[in-house]
Amino acid sequence: MAIDEITAVMRARQLVSEVNPANVPVDITSYASHVDAKIHLQSDLEPDEPGWSFENSGKYHICVSEKDSSERQRFTICHEIAHIVLGLPSEHKSLPWWSYNTRPLSEILCDIFAAELLLPYELFKPIADNEEISFLTIDELAERFVASITATGSRYAAVNIAPCAFVLSEMGKVRYTSRSLAMREVSAWITPRTDIPKGTLSERIRNGEVTDGPYEIEADSWFSDWTRGGVLLEDARHISRWDQTLTLLWFEDEEVPPSIQEIDEDLMGLKELDGILPWPGRKRRK
Repeated sequence: MAIDEITAVMRARQLVSEVNPANVPVDITSYASHVDAKIHLQSDLEPDEPGWSFENSGKYHICVSEKDSSERQRFTICHEIAHIVLGLPSEHKSLPWWSYNTRPLSEILCDIFAAELLLPYELFKPIADNEEISFLTIDELAERFVASITATGSRYAAVNIAPCAFVLSEMGKVRYTSRSLAMREVSAWITPRTDIPKGTLSERIRNGEVTDGPYEIEADSWFSDWTRGGVLLEDARHISRWDQTLTLLWFEDEEVPPSIQEIDEDLMGLKELDGILPWPGRKRRK
């Protein structure tokens, strides 16, 4: 049976449901115990080798570098659990662990699985939905769940009720995008393997400009074949060590602009003005 992203997510959520973590940060060892795996800390792994796993006499063993940070170790353990549960081959040797440049599908699926374990939907989403959209929020969530900024940012966008997106670019090219349901429903698509859009905050920061976001940017600067118009707020960070740029995009009023067809339908259905003002909408955040 071929494994796709939906299958990986559902298998991960099944494991989370069986273990049923109740506290944050989640106890990673409970996942390992549930799949009958033992965790070993190793001091002799290479800098670009965060961990690996193997089976011996029916028992799984997960080895992680003791030199890595806590958040890196936790993600590695969850990633290796994904290999065990999904039965996907390890392709770690094809490129450094931090690189998304031509990352094998099996490794991407294991990353997705790992994020589901590390940042469980039932524990993570309520917090994400009730916090202001910002990198500061992602920082706080990453610290609270003991996860990396990249994993947390991707997860944050994926589960958020508001229209937002998290983009990871490497060497100046878009490699991975995580979008909220509201963005997916309106086909807010960011084409992978394309250059970071010209004039964006992300491009400026990658080029060494020192500036604080967020900044306003036309939505069609990022989204392909976008016809709804509207202005996005963009915030970004650049990790010079790996030449990776992290971008957070969202609509300021947390509403996707209407399409031309929707505008036309609204104009056709306008009522005669009666002097009575409608009750103002209630926004989730100030």
